[in-house]
Formats: sequence, C-alpha cells, structure tokens
Amino acid sequence: MNAPFPQLVVARPRHFAPAQIAPSQQPGLRRLGLGAPLAWGWVLGPGLLLLYWSVLSATGWLDPRVLPAPWTAVETAIELIRDGRLQDNLAVSAWRAAQGLVFGTTVGVVLALLSGLTLLGGYVIDGLVQLKRGIPVLALIPFMVLWFGVGEGMKVTVIAVTVFAPVYIQTHTALRAIDLKQVELAETLELSRWGFIRHVVLPGALPGLLTGLRFGVTASWLALVVVEQLNATSGIGYMITLARNYAQTDIMLVGLVVYALLGLTSDAVVRLIQQRALRWRRTLAS
Repeated sequence: MNAPFPQLVVARPRHFAPAQIAPSQQPGLRRLGLGAPLAWGWVLGPGLLLLYWSVLSATGWLDPRVLPAPWTAVETAIELIRDGRLQDNLAVSAWRAAQGLVFGTTVGVVLALLSGLTLLGGYVIDGLVQLKRGIPVLALIPFMVLWFGVGEGMKVTVIAVTVFAPVYIQTHTALRAIDLKQVELAETLELSRWGFIRHVVLPGALPGLLTGLRFGVTASWLALVVVEQLNATSGIGYMITLARNYAQTDIMLVGLVVYALLGLTSDAVVRLIQQRALRWRRTLAS
C-alpha cells in the first residue's frame, strides 16, 4: 500500500492592523492646538504687570504721589495687619460678597431652569431679564436705598442683582443649546421628567452655569466696590474712602490690591472647579 501523502498545511498570511499613531506623533503633521497648558501660566500677566510697576517705581519714572511703589504697599499692608484693620475689613467685605453671590446664583439658576425648560417661563421671565440688563446697577441704587435703606440688606441685594444677570444668561443659553438628538434619545428611552433633568438638562447646562459663575464672581467684587462707598462703616471700600479723605494713597493702594487679589483668586477657584467638573469635555484649551 502506498503511504498516505502528508497533509500540507498552508499558513494563511496574517493581516496586521496598522499601528495607531497619535496625531502629535505623526511625522510632518502640523499641530494647530494650543499645546499643553502650564500649571501656573495664569500668573504670567499679573507678574509682568508687577515687574513693570516695580521697574518704573525704582527708576523714578513713576511719581510715588501718583502711585506708590509695590514695596510701599507691602509695608502698609503689614502695618494694617498688625493693627487688625485689614483682616477685620476683609472679613466684612468677603461676607457681603459671599451672601450676594449665593443669593444671585441661586435665583439665576432657578429662573434659568424655569425659563429654559418651559415656553411660558421663557416668555415671561426672559423678557423681564432682558429689560433688567439694559438698566445699569448704579441707576438702581437710589431705588434700593428707598426700598431697603442703607444697611446690609441693600448692599447684599445690589450684589445679588449684579450676580444674577450673567448666571441667568449663561445658564439659559446653555439650556436652549442642548442638542435636540439628546432630547429625542431621552424620549425614546422613556425617561421620566426627573431623569431627563438629571441625565440631559443638568450636564448640558453645567458648562454655561460655570461660565456664568465666573462672570458672577467678578461682578460680585465690582458691585462690592460700589456699595461699600455708600454710608458703610466697615469693609475694604470703607477703608479706601476713609484713606481718601486723609490723602493716604498707600492705604488706598492696599485696598485696590486686595480687591484685585480677591477677584483673581476667586476666578482661579471657579476655573479649577470648571476644569474638574468638565473633565469629560475635550476643547481647545484642554
């Protein structure tokens, strides 16, 4: 008998998938993004301003009677801290701004939800808010004084009204910009009203809310500067007004620097929250 022929096994050629190369690693590809952000890059602008101010003061180009040198402001701030005046006034101002920020943000978010999710709310609320936007805050202060007096209630109310507008507008815009496909998907999945708000509305409105909060934090400090000039007996603005009456430019400068640092720090905190909360979103800045 003839021996059986051995079976020949023909190996099939393997097909290898092409290696996935990141866009940044592809040769000859020009990157159009901003690149990796620096951790402390946001301090570059204020740092350059401080350097420019110091050089002009040290060379004599900047008259100290017009604007004291940075080291003069530091020495004055140390004296005010030793006396306890700076921290006491700072605590009062921070509390006023915090109350106005909380009230204004809460009312802005609630009205934005009512206006953004219902037609009737949009017709009634949005029109009134747009009317309010055309009225400067300074024009409202005389009426605020008539309605609330010159006490803490008036000051907190002015700050809250100032914060309310940017929070409402940004949140309302984000709500109306939610993709219709997400709404249709929620209807297909038969989500409840609460489920729709939780899984679609809140994530969609969060970027606008945080952007409005950034504007609102800055607006709270700007409004604080205004209201603390009106019959105040404490606060950073009161300290500046008192120093202006006695031509103490160094104390006035310390107050302005404190306002600037408060605005810069609070904005940095909101930006950090924004980065953490919106980590899932890929943008040009991320």
